[in-house]
Amino acid sequence: MDKQIIHIDQDAFFVSVELLKDPSLVGKPVIVGGSSGRGVVTSCSYEARKYGVHSAMPSRLAARLCPHAIFVRGNMEDYSKYSHMVTDILRERVPVLEKASIDEHYIDMTGMDRFHNTMRFAQELRQTVTKETGLPLSFGLSCNKTLAKMATNESKPNGELEVKRADVPAFLQPLSIKKIPGLGKSAFSKLTERGVFTIGQLAQISRDELNDFFGVVGTELWKKANGVYDSPVSSYRERKSIGTQSTFHTDTIDTERIKQLLTSMVTELTYQLRSQKKLTSCITVTIRYSNFETHTQQIKIPYTSLDSLLITRAKELFDKAYDHKTLLRLVGVRLSDLVSGHEQIGLYSASEERYNLYQAMDKIRNRFGEKSVKLASTIGLRF
Repeated sequence: MDKQIIHIDQDAFFVSVELLKDPSLVGKPVIVGGSSGRGVVTSCSYEARKYGVHSAMPSRLAARLCPHAIFVRGNMEDYSKYSHMVTDILRERVPVLEKASIDEHYIDMTGMDRFHNTMRFAQELRQTVTKETGLPLSFGLSCNKTLAKMATNESKPNGELEVKRADVPAFLQPLSIKKIPGLGKSAFSKLTERGVFTIGQLAQISRDELNDFFGVVGTELWKKANGVYDSPVSSYRERKSIGTQSTFHTDTIDTERIKQLLTSMVTELTYQLRSQKKLTSCITVTIRYSNFETHTQQIKIPYTSLDSLLITRAKELFDKAYDHKTLLRLVGVRLSDLVSGHEQIGLYSASEERYNLYQAMDKIRNRFGEKSVKLASTIGLRF
């Protein structure tokens, strides 16, 4: 029995939210991101894309390509709110849901076709999300995640496409190899240098030959080119969190030192987030008193991987949890509701400079070890 996988993508998500906030922007070339000399395009409307503007492009170049573009700074809190709204709507209505990123979801409907026509169900689901949130979205339906995502991409904007098993070769063969999810620049260059430009051409190369040329990635490429690359839809409810905790050698009430420890913990966790290309939207701080009584404080936040934002939240939660008079024996921090994604620089005040700093620190850690660079306030910290 073939799987029934739906991929849902909120079209130009950040721009769509801005259009809901300000309908006068509808139909205009809108760019979300910093408009300063060092700004970067985070998202852009389809009207702006007609001029060659795309995500991750320097704002200066985007302004040259589309001089009449309207730049919007953006607000990650708003985008996180709408992202959670969509997730909640889907989670109430589907058997298995994976939140792949802030604006992407996979749904596994395998076996449910006994009760629903899956295509009709997906259409109704799309209408429900748009009705309840005002957001446009596209979806693809196929027999695995890769094909479903590619079907979505071909259906944009604001469209839908089903690719049945029998139609897979006809769907894939004419597409550019650029359309293969996860194909990096290096692999793309190597393939085009060999005269491979379409997925149909790639599918004609044997698995062994691709393995010889690309190593273990060759098998993955071969499977994607032939429409048989399969991976499970990972239930959103089972998404793992990351966390750390520390038990003090001696119980303490030194809140200043404890907050320095929290800072160190958060920087350790955010480094893990960025290394795994993840964002978090929930932070939890746990404290344990000397009598083993445990208290926890938690807060939902806009998706982020920025140290500064999470450090501030961690300290606020600690102040809420702690009575500031009883000896403490343990403190811990946990980041949860993780999704794949990169920090959208330019959506927070001064975040661009900070993110560049964090990237520089991460490069040092990658080369010399995780503890090779620290914030000054955490150097020599011991408990």
